[in-house]
Amino acid sequence: MNRQRDKRSRLIDAAVRLVHEQGYAQTTLADIAGAAGVPLGNVYYYFKTKDAIGEALIARHAGQYATLRTQWNQAGEARSRLAAFVRMTADNRAVLARSGCPVGTLCAELHKAAGPLAEQAGAVFAELLSWLEEQFRALGRDGDAADLALHLLSALQGVSLIAHSLGDPGYIDRETSRLTGWIQSL
Repeated sequence: MNRQRDKRSRLIDAAVRLVHEQGYAQTTLADIAGAAGVPLGNVYYYFKTKDAIGEALIARHAGQYATLRTQWNQAGEARSRLAAFVRMTADNRAVLARSGCPVGTLCAELHKAAGPLAEQAGAVFAELLSWLEEQFRALGRDGDAADLALHLLSALQGVSLIAHSLGDPGYIDRETSRLTGWIQSL
């Protein structure tokens, strides 16, 4: 049983990496199997379809963000939690400039085709927006918490896209610095 979980985890790890690097549509089950060191025939034991592996990689992203939210919630008061959220983007600037945001690019690609996978991927952002809104409410910004949450997530997604498009992580440094100052001023 442990060996089966190990193969399944390797397949998901490979899918997360490959989809981030080359996109969901361009990534085949054979690519994933090869990167995971698992025979292609074995992939079907764990994932009957490409959509099934898509669901698993979305669940992985959702789980990673849930873990991060737990860590951020331990960062003290709301300003510190929001700053930790912004710092995550700053800390990942090189990867973001090279390949974009893994969730943002996946959502953009899946939403072109619509369907259940697109909805599941979008739920990751919906959960982040909800958490961000809670932080702004904790700062006493009840009236515009949803707008502030949208602004923060949009700014970080936008700068990730620009840094990726121009291949320059410096854009992320500039924007995350500005956003950190903005959060402190609220």
